[in-house]
Formats: sequence, C-alpha cells, structure tokens
Amino acid sequence: MFEICPEAPEDESEVEALYDLCFAPGRTALSSYRLRDGVARVADLCLVLRDQGGILLAAIRFWPVRIGDERALLLGPIAVHPTAQGEGLGAILMRDSLERARHLRWSRVLLVGDLPYYQRFGFHKLESVIMPPPTNPDRVLGLELRPGAWVDLTGPVLREDAQTAAGLAETATHSHMEPECTQVAQSGKHADESQSADGSSADQ
Repeated sequence: MFEICPEAPEDESEVEALYDLCFAPGRTALSSYRLRDGVARVADLCLVLRDQGGILLAAIRFWPVRIGDERALLLGPIAVHPTAQGEGLGAILMRDSLERARHLRWSRVLLVGDLPYYQRFGFHKLESVIMPPPTNPDRVLGLELRPGAWVDLTGPVLREDAQTAAGLAETATHSHMEPECTQVAQSGKHADESQSADGSSADQ
C-alpha cells in the first residue's frame, strides 16, 4: 500500500534529493527551468508517493505556463527512486495528478518527454507549440483535459508571470479538493519507471 499526498514544505529537500539522484547533474540548466524560475508551482498537483514506512519513492511537480493568452500546465519533473522503478509508481502518480488537474478545471498539459511512453496517458506530439531552445520539438507533447484544448493553439511556451502564478496557487489552496491524500495498492510490475521526466522520459 502507498500513500499519495500533495508535497508539503517539509518535503522539499527530500524531493530535490530524489531528483538529483534520478537525473544527470546540471538538470536545472535545462531550458524548461527558464519557465519555472521565480514562478510558484501548482501546489495541489505537486505530489509525493510514500510507502507504508513513510519512505519517499516518487514525486511529480507542475508549473503554470502560457501559450499566447492561454494557460497550460507544464508537467515535470517526475521521478521514481531507482529501488522502486518498474513497479508502476510513475504511472500511478501520472494518473492521480492528471485527475486532480481535471478536478481543478485545467484544460491542457504540456511536457517534454518520449512519446512512446507518454502516449499511454493520452499525450500526443504538439506540432506548433515551441519550447525554449534547444528542446527537441519531437519531444514536445500535449494532453487535452478538455476536448479541443490544444486545437489551433500555436506559438512559444512562455513563463507565467509571478503574480499570476501566485494567484493560481492561492486559488488552488482554497479549492477544497477531497481527498488531499489517497491510498493506492501496489500495482504490480510495469516497464515504465526506467524513464523519468525530461531526462529519459518527462522533463527534468
């Protein structure tokens, strides 16, 4: 049995250590981090997954971004501890967080990752949405949480301004999402966590 909860301030150092373990040195120099610098995370969607002993096994984060005047969620990083890879925990976190995003009425999700892995969650290649260089355009993927959300949406992905991002975080805090924490059973072995976000799989 595992527990998924929103990331709390006291989880910060542990989550960062997990990302450092799972991704190559210099991950924060990636172009996607230009979209995150100085911008508040979407706190209700940043989740940690722990085992019954309280050991952190996986984590996922989201940031708000813009394409033109339209908002989107930037998914990543998502990481699973090397000792727990192959157990389906990344898929569990993906599905849980995306369902929470629907509940919060987000329309679209963006990530940088490998299509063969993420298409199982409904992601597809975005032909005309441009991440900051030197991102490989073949790895820019999108998911519609609302039908047609990516239709005719083109242009560069822009950093959300800090004030708006803070307002989104405040709105999420008062969204009264229930339940905050969820219990999930072990899902069995899956060949999915050998890939972590924007390194091998969904944006560091």
